[in-house]
This record gives sequence, C-alpha cells and structure tokens, in this order.
Amino acid sequence: MIDRSVHKNAAIVDKIFREKISGQTVKGRPQLERAIDALGAGLGAGDVFVIAEWDRATRSMIDGINIIQRIADRGAYVKVLDKPWLDLTTPMGKGILAFLSALAEDERERITRRANEGRAIAARQGVKFGRKPKLTEHQQKLARERMANGDTCRAIALDLGVAHTTISRLL
Repeated sequence: MIDRSVHKNAAIVDKIFREKISGQTVKGRPQLERAIDALGAGLGAGDVFVIAEWDRATRSMIDGINIIQRIADRGAYVKVLDKPWLDLTTPMGKGILAFLSALAEDERERITRRANEGRAIAARQGVKFGRKPKLTEHQQKLARERMANGDTCRAIALDLGVAHTTISRLL
C-alpha cells in the first residue's frame, strides 16, 4: 500500500533506488546509474522510470535531458511525480521532451559561444594556454647547444630530469 500523504501523485514501483550522497555534482551518483542500468533488465521495453522530485534527480537542464535520453535509449519512459506534466509516457510529455531538448541545445550553444569568447579575450590579453613547459628557456637553450655538439637526447634528458621526448621536441 502506498502512503498517499507522502506525495499526492504517488506511484507503485517494483524497486526503489535512493542516493545517499550529496547532490552537488552530476558525477558519482551510483544509485542513479544502477537504476538506469536496471531498466530493460526484465521484460525489456516499456519500463517506466519514476522520479519523485525532478530537481533532486537532476543538476541542470542539460543533465536532465541526458538522463531522459539515456532512459529512452533503453526503451523506457520517465514519469516525474512532482511534475505531472513531465510524464513521458504520454504524447504531451513527449512534446515537452522535444521542447526541453531544444532548450538544452540552445543552452549548450550559448555556453560554448561564451567560452570561446572568453578564450579569445584571454588570448588577446596574452594569456598562454596549455601545460607549462617542462624546461625553462635557459634549459631549452642549453639542451639545443648540447644537441648541436652531438650529445644524445637521452643523455641530455637524464641530466635535466625530463623524458627524452621532451628534448627531441626542441629540434
């Protein structure tokens, strides 16, 4: 029997997965992963993934769309108890998913555009990207001189405490 006082749209489910860790990250949610992996394990297509509270299951709109897509890829549907309009077992819910997918795509494009603009501004200001060089400019100059004098890359690398490939890239 379901205690309907817990949630007005309560549902009967076969198995309950409860996450016990902090909800601040989209990574490291083992119970969510187990729940999605369990979909389709029984009779296959047609399983319904019931979520009690949408905002506790997802961290962002993109995360929510990714979860829905992973569930759909397993031939299952999503039903959210605190958002009855987000019942993807119905045609209306599927339409809402299409709308949310478009919003998520727009959000991804805006994030990418802003990140690219930020990188361009940083490059104009002289910010260097990538890893720090293993060798200082002085060490690079010495290594080049030693190579010109016939020392091997391995011998130079051993003296400078770096890999021989670091020295060979100086050529």
